[in-house]
Amino acid sequence: MTANATLAAPDVEPPILEKIRASQRAARSSFRLRFIVVWVLILGALGAAIVATGNANPDFTIKWSTYILGGAGLTILISAVSIFLATIFAIIGALGRLSSNGFINGAASLYVSLVRGTPLLVQIYFVFFALPQMGIVLDLIPAGILALSFNYGAYMTEIFRAGIQAVPRGQREAAEALGMPEGQVMRRIVLPQAVRIVVPAIGNDFVSMIKDSSLVSVVGLQEMLWRASTVGRSNSQLIQALLIAALVYWALTIFFSYFQAKLEKRLAQSDVRL
Repeated sequence: MTANATLAAPDVEPPILEKIRASQRAARSSFRLRFIVVWVLILGALGAAIVATGNANPDFTIKWSTYILGGAGLTILISAVSIFLATIFAIIGALGRLSSNGFINGAASLYVSLVRGTPLLVQIYFVFFALPQMGIVLDLIPAGILALSFNYGAYMTEIFRAGIQAVPRGQREAAEALGMPEGQVMRRIVLPQAVRIVVPAIGNDFVSMIKDSSLVSVVGLQEMLWRASTVGRSNSQLIQALLIAALVYWALTIFFSYFQAKLEKRLAQSDVRL
């Protein structure tokens, strides 16, 4: 009897599993449909409200959308270079925060505390207006990049510090047992793994920086927000111009967030394989 039941089990299991899978597919499809419906209804209501208030001028949109969109290239350039330099600041800051040298640790801790304790806009004003009074004059784009990278570097310092500390200490001890000097252990064993751990967080900060890059418009850097506010004021269509810029920023964040999610999924798969 037991043998017969055991032999019959494979004939019964596949239909049950197929029903479970079909139920799961139906649930996912239902979830996606409801998700899309909510987005369409909310965005449709917002669009109708904008049209009802008279802030939708097709002629203005056709004429100036390309000009506003033209600032997207500068926005992406500033964000990409800034996140690269911020990563360098963060690695140096994280190593300083983990240093047993009181002077180095104190300097790194002061950097993190000072930058995180003051608004980004104040730091941008300082770079653009205070540095020239000290004899340091930078062009608009380098100055904007410096302000953003210096600010994000402080926040990312703590991310890198946590990433370095997340690397199992046994690996460092094993490398030291093989005779590797401390600098080589950090460079070849610890940092590569720490960077891999913090890559998703860096991607998230890059998405945030795309939005924060709009703050450099207050000092005349001609990225998207500057272009939108300029043509909006000159044509008495400020709200519509800002809406166009907001939609472009939103599209950029969706685009890069998609690739960030793909990267996180790939890293998660490699973790499973390991």
